[in-house]
Amino acid sequence: MASVELRQLRYFVAVAEELHFGHAADRLLIAGPSLSQQIKALERDLGVRLFDRDHRSVTLTPAGAALLPHARALLEGADDLRNLAERIAGSEAVRLGYVNWLPPDPAARTSGVARLHIDTWVEPSHIQAARVADGSLDLAVCWVPGRDLAEYGLNARLIGADRLYAVSRGPDTGDVRARDTDIMLDTDVKTWRSWNAYAEQFARATGARVVRIADGGLTGPAFFDHVRRARRPIVNCAKGQHAPLPPDLVRHAVVQPEPCWPWWLVWRRTETRPAVLAVIDVLTADAGDLGISAPDAWLPDPAS
Repeated sequence: MASVELRQLRYFVAVAEELHFGHAADRLLIAGPSLSQQIKALERDLGVRLFDRDHRSVTLTPAGAALLPHARALLEGADDLRNLAERIAGSEAVRLGYVNWLPPDPAARTSGVARLHIDTWVEPSHIQAARVADGSLDLAVCWVPGRDLAEYGLNARLIGADRLYAVSRGPDTGDVRARDTDIMLDTDVKTWRSWNAYAEQFARATGARVVRIADGGLTGPAFFDHVRRARRPIVNCAKGQHAPLPPDLVRHAVVQPEPCWPWWLVWRRTETRPAVLAVIDVLTADAGDLGISAPDAWLPDPAS
């Protein structure tokens, strides 16, 4: 039998408690199809069917009902194990999540104040923010709209910034005005909620043209295919900023204005633990302005 991940057990427990895949996906802040695929993978790995489902209802099978208390016990045991390891180590670990960017050597920089654990579960910005809110993480490097910070009860401090660029077919590599670019939004709002919010604000502020897609093609080969079919340069999303371009495509600096993607360090407003607060101060101490106050820089409205 293949190994079972704790994440899959958390998904199983959520669906078992909600008895509705859509409600469970909302609770877990993941896309419905992804949740369904993970449950199917868990059923395959365990060799039993956990749920009976049709278009109207979801119910636990006898096997699912029998396994549910054991799944809960395993999750509780994993939390207990982590807490015990922290006590044995003599210091409290601070759990840091991220999307696709981190400041240089964060663990080394904070070694004098805390044991920094970089979480390997890389997820979109709004999911990492939600994990901080529910206690799964202590800190996250991400960007979410200001309304989400308020909803989740989070504070944020600037820790980094990327200047976004546009991509088109070659050979011209000259600057392109923001109003002469396309910027794509994906209909999968569970995955691309933060980017879509950013892109909508950018389009309203600059006159860039919004292109709506439904294939997840904001990064990777699918993004490059969109660029090849487009007549205008397409703004590359923050998650794709550091990916190499194919030889037939070129990048353009976007000007008038220059779009900046801010990376924030977020934490719970109720946070009082000295180790977490010390890590926040160390990681943001030398962030500086990062160029976001330049005359032509554009950032999303932090209140939106």
